[in-house]
Amino acid sequence: MKKKSIAKNYLFNLIYQMLTILLPLITTPYLSRVLQAEPIGIFGYTMSIVTYFVLFGSLGIAMYGQREIAYHQNNKKEFSKSFLELLLLRFISLLVTIGLFYFIYGREGNYAFYYRILIIQLVASMFDISWFFQGLEEFDKTVIRNLIVKVMSLILIFVLVKNPTDLWKYFAISVGSELIGNLSLFLYLPKYIIKIPIKDLQLKKHIKPTILLFLPQIAIQIYTVLDKTMIGLLTNNMAEVGFYEQAQKVVRAALVLISALQTVMNSRIAAAYMEKNYDEVKNCLKKSFQFVWFLGIPLALGLIAIASKFVPWFYGDGFDGVTNILIFTTPILIAIGLNGITGIQYLVQTGKQNIFTVSVIIGAFTNVLFNMILIPKYGGAGAAIASVAAESVILIYQLHFFKDQFLFRDILKFGVKNIISGVIMLLVVSYVVTYLKVSILNTMIEIFIGMLTYFLMLFILKESFFVDILRQILVGIKRKRG
Repeated sequence: MKKKSIAKNYLFNLIYQMLTILLPLITTPYLSRVLQAEPIGIFGYTMSIVTYFVLFGSLGIAMYGQREIAYHQNNKKEFSKSFLELLLLRFISLLVTIGLFYFIYGREGNYAFYYRILIIQLVASMFDISWFFQGLEEFDKTVIRNLIVKVMSLILIFVLVKNPTDLWKYFAISVGSELIGNLSLFLYLPKYIIKIPIKDLQLKKHIKPTILLFLPQIAIQIYTVLDKTMIGLLTNNMAEVGFYEQAQKVVRAALVLISALQTVMNSRIAAAYMEKNYDEVKNCLKKSFQFVWFLGIPLALGLIAIASKFVPWFYGDGFDGVTNILIFTTPILIAIGLNGITGIQYLVQTGKQNIFTVSVIIGAFTNVLFNMILIPKYGGAGAAIASVAAESVILIYQLHFFKDQFLFRDILKFGVKNIISGVIMLLVVSYVVTYLKVSILNTMIEIFIGMLTYFLMLFILKESFFVDILRQILVGIKRKRG
């Protein structure tokens, strides 16, 4: 199969990821005003519960499946067989999970009505085959369907959700759009999949490797979803969960810009490793590190600089608690960006998932421990600090097994000029913020000044990744003129 352009696939995957995060983010100011903090907290808390069941029902099939399809992307019969085996395995597992979820949460309780709606989320997960197209590096397919479905859900939220009693409608729109979007991807399958006799399908051989990748995903969910669960349990304050949920939406939106390249590189690294093209593996890893520093530094430091003036107009009255949570969470952009390369891009794609599993389990324990200490006293801000600590511990552990590719000092060298530029940007924007009032226009001005300062510093320092981007842009312009 012909290799796809990394830049093109990054763009498509970025659009896909941005749609899943940014369109909900567009609704955030509206929902924070019409639903208020407590109902939003209920949504975040119950969604965190169903996420565990989605995780258990899905096993590690998405991550494992993308890798398997990437390994065999030049053999249509093999990847067709692998796809059908994994799809059937996921169906069976999630059917069992749906029964358990209804029995435990859907029959009775304060939020039973919402949990019954969330069963649709579990059904949607049964039909999620985005991992198949990611393995084939066909990212445009997921973008097209997601654009249509997400825009429809955006319109429905503004039309149907008008007050706190419409919370159930918000639930239904969120999970219903997910189901429709996943089902629409099946329309593309006939072009890629060939018929495989049922007797030739072997589900058993996939159980062990999917479980091996399932274990680290459990640990990952502990410190990405359990935070909201623990805030609700330890503070008994759904408004605090709401503050945390809203802050996370902004950080996740920023994280999408960084992690979109990771999904693209996963398939490229897996295919290169399978072909024993180790130079290509190392080159992809280097590009990924440069990219994380290039975007991660300004996003993290920029959010810190504008948070105090951004939160009041974006969320409205009653959401002051979001500010500190947002500030304490932003360092996670760098930590996740870097350990996504050392862990998922390298350890998982090259078959070293056991090391990856140990690292995230250590991170999970770190997160739970810090949560128990910090949440009772600091609420959502404590959970944010705990998450950053967990991701940092994971990175430190993984770096020990990454020495055959790059030493930490090498990784740091890739980002020194970005860090210098980012710190100067932080100082400039922080100074500007003190003189500007709270408004959308002023936030836009602050962002513009931050971008201008950061890129100007990169240009002055001749940061290689930025210079390469400029060179490619100029070459593209010359070609069009020629």
